[in-house]
Amino acid sequence: MEISKCLIIGAGPAGYTAAIYASRANLSPILFEGTQPGGQLTITTDIENFPGHPDGITGPALMADIRKQALRFGADIKSGTVTAVDFSKRPFEVTVNGADTYYAHTVIIATGASARYLGLADEQKYMGLGVSACATCDGFFYRKRTVAVVGGGDSACEEALYLSNIAKKVYLIVRKPALRASKVMQERVLNKENIEVLFNCNTVGLFGEEVVEGAKLVENKGTANERILDIAIDGFFLAIGHNPNTEVFKDYITLDKDGYIVLQGNTSATNVEGVFAAGDVADPRYRQAISAAGMGCRAALDAEAYLRDNDL
Repeated sequence: MEISKCLIIGAGPAGYTAAIYASRANLSPILFEGTQPGGQLTITTDIENFPGHPDGITGPALMADIRKQALRFGADIKSGTVTAVDFSKRPFEVTVNGADTYYAHTVIIATGASARYLGLADEQKYMGLGVSACATCDGFFYRKRTVAVVGGGDSACEEALYLSNIAKKVYLIVRKPALRASKVMQERVLNKENIEVLFNCNTVGLFGEEVVEGAKLVENKGTANERILDIAIDGFFLAIGHNPNTEVFKDYITLDKDGYIVLQGNTSATNVEGVFAAGDVADPRYRQAISAAGMGCRAALDAEAYLRDNDL
């Protein structure tokens, strides 16, 4: 039985960075890329806040470079999706594509989180052409323009407030008659001059020639006061939450109430010794490429230390 010292699950900034550090530490890591090699950044257009790229870089190009760097140091990057794990055994057992079994002394989980979407066909049509799930990532491109944010919780209010300092006008589209955000966040949003909250509104479509130019809303849906409302916008931001990709690990790894992996203290360690986590799968707060990469570095260093301390 061949046992890997380090097996990495996930191929975003966290996974690829973990592979770089693990490779340089002579751990000969195996990395499985899953269904979306490169992670969420592959559906992002220009990235201008990742250090080392003063002129900006596209998401796919950045991930291709980081992947190339991991390969340069000897990481064994494989296609395939991890469909089952058994962390009760040592070495750990990982099943790929429901068929192939791999064994490892340490595992780094870097499967990320997936943004929730409304399920409109137009969301995919205009992805990267006005549709975004990250205001911090893409807000800069809408300076002095008009944007809309969908959602009514704290995250949506935070996104709207962030964008209000960049954009000319921000619509906050809320499907209920009130915000469910904290009182403080509600007051900030309602008192911001260039934020207009559209209550009791559901987005049913987007329109535009090549990029987003507007959104079609239904106000008071299903009531006698129902009406169709079109708003002119340049950007459409989704802020209805993220789903961490942790389903396959839930029988072994401690998760919080929203499904994110709970880390032990100021480390990348999970509740299972030898299993570490990095990136958005364990980070509901920041969700940035650079912070995910930093967590990937920490996970690899923690895995290296674990192997050394246990003479593996």
